[in-house]
Amino acid sequence: MGLLDGKVAIVTGAGRGLGREEVLALAKEGCKVLVNDLGAGFDGSGESKVADEVVNEVKGIGGEAIANYDSVTDFNKAKAMIDQAINEWGKLDILVNNAGILRDRMIFNMAEAEWDGVMAVHLKGTFNMTRHVAEYFRREGKADPKRKNFGRIINTASDAGVLGNMGQANYGAAKAGIAAFTLITSMELKKYATVNCIVPMARTRLTTDATPKFADTMKRIDASGFDIFHPSNVAPMIVFLASDKAGRINGEVFRIAGDKVWILRGWHSVNRIDNAGKPFTPQLLLERIKSELMKGIPKKEDIMSVSSQLVEKM
Repeated sequence: MGLLDGKVAIVTGAGRGLGREEVLALAKEGCKVLVNDLGAGFDGSGESKVADEVVNEVKGIGGEAIANYDSVTDFNKAKAMIDQAINEWGKLDILVNNAGILRDRMIFNMAEAEWDGVMAVHLKGTFNMTRHVAEYFRREGKADPKRKNFGRIINTASDAGVLGNMGQANYGAAKAGIAAFTLITSMELKKYATVNCIVPMARTRLTTDATPKFADTMKRIDASGFDIFHPSNVAPMIVFLASDKAGRINGEVFRIAGDKVWILRGWHSVNRIDNAGKPFTPQLLLERIKSELMKGIPKKEDIMSVSSQLVEKM
């Protein structure tokens, strides 16, 4: 018996890296999977038939899968993708929004197309897929009220969005938007589906080919031979969040890397100053912001400090 026997899933960006590992993990637990991948490079250019290769891998382990090469940036093709899964298997239970590209550039050099392209794949793509699957989950849930929060939506953010990373204003903004999108849609869909988000730290084309400064770190293997940043380490969290056992987990953001899982909480108040019922003046703020409001507040996390937690014992 698999944890996902009889379930049907769509995984976007599933031809390589994280998406491929997620598909294989879902299939091993009995899930039927629509494997979506444009077949493009990390910047969204070019094409290849990688989705078919993953489908063949799934069939090789006795699972069921079909390929789809449409772009998540197209609102109507996103709907067609969901219809394809339903037409093939009669239903849809799980959506994993994983598709992504990188077009890194410092903000003073970034072209409009580099901004728009990243936003289109990550943020609009996540919206497009979620919008259509949400309509389906709601329709199914209203038709049978006993099926409470049966659907599962799992989004993919990044530490570039929750912590920030230089040269990735487009990518980080899109990923921060996905985290916020997760929180809001989890409230709106709680009768019919759970919506959660992962922040993976793994070796993919986006963290090696597209971001060379992380390449050496991402190759790290500990003294026992454990491949810390292998993308397969992330996939079990997808399986868990997609399962019926995770029905009470909703609107959460998890970082996963190696042998560690964090739970993240976003913007929150860390300190406050008051002015006795009167509005502040610029002069008062000048006096009190640094001396009171910012005094003793926690130091901001950064990507490299989080990465170091994974390799600190090596």
